[in-house]
Amino acid sequence: MASQRRYFVYIPLFIGACALAGGMFGSGFRTVAAASQAEHNASPTSDADLKSSIESFTKVYDIVDQNYADKLQSDKAVYKGAIPGMLRTLDPHSNFFDPKEFSSLREEQHGMYYGIGMLIGAQPRTGKPMGIHPFGGTPAYKAGIRPGDMLLEVNDKRVDSLTTTEVAEMLKGPKGTKVQVIVNRSGAAKPITFNLVRDEIPRNSVDTAFWVKPGIAYMRIQSFTETTSHEVEDNLKALGEQNIKGLILDLRENPGGLLQEGVATAGHWLDRGQTVVSHRGRAFSEKPYLAKGSQFGENYPIVVIVNRYSASAAEIVAGALQDHDRAWILGDTTFGKGLVQTVYPLSDNTGLALTTQHYYTPSGRLIQRNYSNISFLDYYYGKRGETKDPMDVKQTDLGRTVYGGGGITPDEKYEAPKLDNFEIATYRKNAFFNFSAQYFADHDTKLKKGWTPDESVLESFHDYLMKQGVEFTEKDWTTDHAWVRDQLLAEMYVTAFSYEDSQRAKIEQDPEVGKAIDAMPKAASLLTQSRARFEKQRAALR
Repeated sequence: MASQRRYFVYIPLFIGACALAGGMFGSGFRTVAAASQAEHNASPTSDADLKSSIESFTKVYDIVDQNYADKLQSDKAVYKGAIPGMLRTLDPHSNFFDPKEFSSLREEQHGMYYGIGMLIGAQPRTGKPMGIHPFGGTPAYKAGIRPGDMLLEVNDKRVDSLTTTEVAEMLKGPKGTKVQVIVNRSGAAKPITFNLVRDEIPRNSVDTAFWVKPGIAYMRIQSFTETTSHEVEDNLKALGEQNIKGLILDLRENPGGLLQEGVATAGHWLDRGQTVVSHRGRAFSEKPYLAKGSQFGENYPIVVIVNRYSASAAEIVAGALQDHDRAWILGDTTFGKGLVQTVYPLSDNTGLALTTQHYYTPSGRLIQRNYSNISFLDYYYGKRGETKDPMDVKQTDLGRTVYGGGGITPDEKYEAPKLDNFEIATYRKNAFFNFSAQYFADHDTKLKKGWTPDESVLESFHDYLMKQGVEFTEKDWTTDHAWVRDQLLAEMYVTAFSYEDSQRAKIEQDPEVGKAIDAMPKAASLLTQSRARFEKQRAALR
């Protein structure tokens, strides 16, 4: 999506978040005592082997502790070395979390925090912290902090040499507490001081829901947190679900999350009692999760958009809707994560996310991608070949063939248009973001509703690109003129209106969303056939 191209420094961070959250799919927090069944199943021989291995590890640790050239940091050796190293031999999704990481995990799953509501990033050339954008309605937004503001001080402490994570932690705090932020702004004669009061900042997993065209609703789910299913219900109610003639459900870049929330979300669009997903593992009996249904959710066609970073609970939703022929799946083959992690809180505020089960879509397919004989990095970031398992062939309710072994294969492939050299060079210079910050340094930030960049703005951007050393021809400029206008509009909306308004503008320009609208008749055909099949089955039972 274009939204992922806005700021290049964030792409590695975003992929890292996919990897982390993709390993957080599970049924909630459990105590260590929950592992007692697995411990009971251990044989005397395995107990002896385990004791011997622990003794060997202790001896190695003692030698390292006493003889290593530098003083050993025990928490680093254990939390960052021994435990992650052991888990890495199991699978790519079992994870250990130190206290800070575990706290962040809980915060992410809870879906809110207290702070000022601003995304912090690193300035590409200097690495210094800067504001990427405030979120609409937050203290940072109301105070007037803008994209591109360079952070100098937080509560009288210099922060220009700190990491973005360190600065973000400083901006968080109890609700109602005060925080002072000093920034440098392009075009300002001197630093600007903001005195803010921290407030509750919701991390809405459903960040966008609106009418993309008459009768066609669009909804994007970014992840599955404790509040996702309620957010889905609330947004559909606000739209007026009974008036929906078609829904585009966007799960691109959704790394997953909590099992129950994925089940509840998919279950909104399925018949009551239909299987959403089932899972089983060595220490756990097989358990199916069933849909509860809803008043209006079964009445309109759905097109689900996915890509290679749709994982875990996002694949649960897409797989359930595909297997029951409830939705037309559009996009790229999903990540392929069919492992369930149970989260065990440990001592010292640490946590363990351990793979305890495999999950299966309603048709019975395991969509986990093969991770044997490849590196951790290749598993997450490498190129993917054909991943279908020819031995795991299943059928949807209507008899369509689907495969396990490599994610959810869409019903209709979509390949985004490739960027040309001029577009790539413009993104690499972070030109839209930087130009917008410079433009509003000496222009009014209040723009009229429906504003689009006129030729004078476009010419200013043309001159800016030349000064920045972006190589392009006038033919390039003419060819990509509409693209440049659309990118500028979306970027400048962040400052002139809000980040949320900018996202809506990008969605309305997104060619894949346009493709989803075009595919709605195919989703409608599936719905009609499914309803006919259901009525036929019900008549046979009379």
